[in-house]
Amino acid sequence: MELELYGADEKFCCKLDQEDALLGSYPVDNGCRIHVIDHSGARLGEYEDVSKVEKYRISQEAYDQRQDSVRSFLKRSKLGRYNEEEQAQREAETTQRLREEQEQASAIPVGSRCEVRVPGQPPRRGTVMYVGLTDFKPGHWIGVRYDEPLGKNDGSVNGKHYFECPAKYGAFVKPSVVTVGDFPEEDYGLDEM
Repeated sequence: MELELYGADEKFCCKLDQEDALLGSYPVDNGCRIHVIDHSGARLGEYEDVSKVEKYRISQEAYDQRQDSVRSFLKRSKLGRYNEEEQAQREAETTQRLREEQEQASAIPVGSRCEVRVPGQPPRRGTVMYVGLTDFKPGHWIGVRYDEPLGKNDGSVNGKHYFECPAKYGAFVKPSVVTVGDFPEEDYGLDEM
């Protein structure tokens, strides 16, 4: 590694090549900069390919035999996925939540006007364009075409089209934040200008 000192006018002053010298022993003023030249090979990507590094490997069977592992501790303590009661309760909660979502989604007809109230965001109005399951996340989703460009997409996610709308006008929200009713487009009086 080499260190070079440049003045405030970006002109080369000197090399900082004395290992035991303090920075104050060089002609350093306000606005000076120290330029570092790295010859170690790190910039060439020499240390970026971790496939060349030898790693410790252990088979699943050998790891299961060990008594001093995290997995054996979790099994002994019946924690996480090794607690069958908790897993069954979690599955029941997930099933109940999906059932409630499905009931809420079935009450939202496609083509109806709606207002979306996501916590922490202002209410937005639009038209329901899609109701159902999606490929991008589990559960039931409502595809909404907003009246203003307040959305995140154009009715498609990860290349799959669920409905058509202009860019930034579409969004997918959970049924619990959608209220269907008589929500006409808001007129902010901007047409009169």
